[in-house]
Amino acid sequence: MPKSMNHVERFRAVMNFQPVDRLPRWEWAMWWDETIARWHGEGLPASLTDIFEISEYFGLDPYKQFWFSTTDPTIEAVQHHVEGVVSNMDDYLRIRPSLFPDHSRAIADMAPWAKRQAAGEAVVWTTLEGFFWFPRTLMGFEKLMFAYYDQPELIHQMNQDLLDFNLKLLDGIGKTCIPTFTTIAEDMSYNNGPMVSRQICDEFISPYYAPMLERFKAMNALTIVDTDGDVTLLVPWLQDIGVEGVLPLERQAGVDGMALRQQFPTLRMVGHYDKMVMPKGEDAMRREFERLGPLMKTGGFIPSVDHQTPPGVSLEQYRIFRKLLNAYTSQEGC
Repeated sequence: MPKSMNHVERFRAVMNFQPVDRLPRWEWAMWWDETIARWHGEGLPASLTDIFEISEYFGLDPYKQFWFSTTDPTIEAVQHHVEGVVSNMDDYLRIRPSLFPDHSRAIADMAPWAKRQAAGEAVVWTTLEGFFWFPRTLMGFEKLMFAYYDQPELIHQMNQDLLDFNLKLLDGIGKTCIPTFTTIAEDMSYNNGPMVSRQICDEFISPYYAPMLERFKAMNALTIVDTDGDVTLLVPWLQDIGVEGVLPLERQAGVDGMALRQQFPTLRMVGHYDKMVMPKGEDAMRREFERLGPLMKTGGFIPSVDHQTPPGVSLEQYRIFRKLLNAYTSQEGC
């Protein structure tokens, strides 16, 4: 049995398919606002509103996420003022001065977390927006699909600007705090698979990943793409460009984590615990952990709710989930 590990050692070990003292105990997406509001009425202290403080209250392993939005200089990443406003190059050039905010304050705020990470007390996680997410935010889905064929120069301009922005961010981040891992926000797959073809991906998305992933690898930061729905067909495209993992592996979309492990032995995965079983009681929650048991034993996988815990889950039900999470992520469980 491995010696007791700190949080950073444990994360790095499991993601490198090495032995661990136990698996990390995480909620990568935390909880809906409505869920927290419900729990405040069921005994969660009203003073607890910050998701990271609530995570500490529940005894989850500590981490800190920094989301570097293209539209807002806060982790909330408010985007409603730009969603769907771009139809052509003129529209984009008109709003471009309002995009790509200054994140120097957020980067400075990483400094104390860098110290906690260096001491093994917390994992630091950064999120950058990706090359499907960004143009879809600005154009909306339907206009983006047409633009790949009718306005390719517009998509390339957007993604080149995003790449320049992300690389500049990484220059600043690297001087303050090297994250243990990063997610790239894409949401480019849904229940029926990828939203674009491999041809579109190779022409408009993959070329912009290459220099960004090269920078992350130089920082020794694991790269994971965040995309909902069924990611199965997308995984080999991502691996071909150097992406190392995916999350959240939504069960309701038909994702099969063990099938992914068998097909892609080095794929890192986070999530895959079906959130829809949580209101059904302890037996149902236990069966879901049993389903994940074989995958947990393969390494390279951290079990977590496969998206934010919905408001249909009571505080008592969540406490049962937390008890089971501890049991199944223990040395004996993994």
